[in-house]
Amino acid sequence: MFPCLCQLCFYLLSAIAVAVLLVVALVLYKTKPYPNIKRHKDEETFLDPRSIKTVAFPSLEESPSLELSVIVPAYNEELRLPAMLDECLAFLEQKSAGNPSFTYEVIVVSDGSQDATVSVALRYSKKHGAEKVRVLELIENRGKGGAVRMGVLSARGRHLLFADADGATKFPDYDKLEEALKQLAPEWQEDGIAIGSRAHLENDAIATRSFFRTILMHGFHFLVWLFAVRSIRDTQCGFKLFTRSTARKLFTSLHVERWAFDVELLFLAERLKVPMSEVAVRWTEIDGSKLTPFWSWLQMGTDLGMIWLRYLVGAWRIAAIQKKEN
Repeated sequence: MFPCLCQLCFYLLSAIAVAVLLVVALVLYKTKPYPNIKRHKDEETFLDPRSIKTVAFPSLEESPSLELSVIVPAYNEELRLPAMLDECLAFLEQKSAGNPSFTYEVIVVSDGSQDATVSVALRYSKKHGAEKVRVLELIENRGKGGAVRMGVLSARGRHLLFADADGATKFPDYDKLEEALKQLAPEWQEDGIAIGSRAHLENDAIATRSFFRTILMHGFHFLVWLFAVRSIRDTQCGFKLFTRSTARKLFTSLHVERWAFDVELLFLAERLKVPMSEVAVRWTEIDGSKLTPFWSWLQMGTDLGMIWLRYLVGAWRIAAIQKKEN
């Protein structure tokens, strides 16, 4: 009886080992080591609504020409976008008035929106001028990570902030991120990330969420810690500030274009030993989220496992390391 049981266990373990090897082989075969960043010709320009002319976007590889670029990814956000832009631009205008050396731009990236998101954003561009507000209209939906990347690649700032279109984070908390980033990286040529965080609000969130959503939240946080990011408690807050140097390294290496892209960004930052600071921000949940609690979190959990596996077996590689070696 015992020899038969041992033999059965041996066959079972052998089958598992073969299955794992087949999965690894399939991942290696199907996966390209570096991201293939495609950009349609129409996505290389923006409309200046005052002159009714199209103008070419600059490149992230160029030297910066202003202080801050704010990237706002937006998918069907015609209803929530105005409140966010009102608060954002009022704050930036006030900051610029008090400090003439502070210059900025806001890039709204419409991620294949089917509603009036582009029209809404263009009204702000016409009001404030295309030097301050630009609209990047993506031909097709790429996902939030893909939209943020396209905006980053088109930015002129020494520092780059991406902020969610729902306005859940109070925009004046930018000052806290700016101060934290200056402590990490006084110059834009240095590396650093200041990460807006809602970790201090976790107890309040648990009190107002259902038991099921609380379990999902803790499960996701555990998977992030297990597979990817150990040093940051809140990886998903849509309020992160990068130096231009860091943005160049991370966004040219990013593979994931949907919800879990934040995790891969911070995973890459840890691998590249980029200095990071987690900064508590004010945050309010806004109605109209595109996330569905179960399926979106299941997709993100799957993405986390694949991020870990693909980097572990070498199917994905970090473009910034390859560039440095060459």
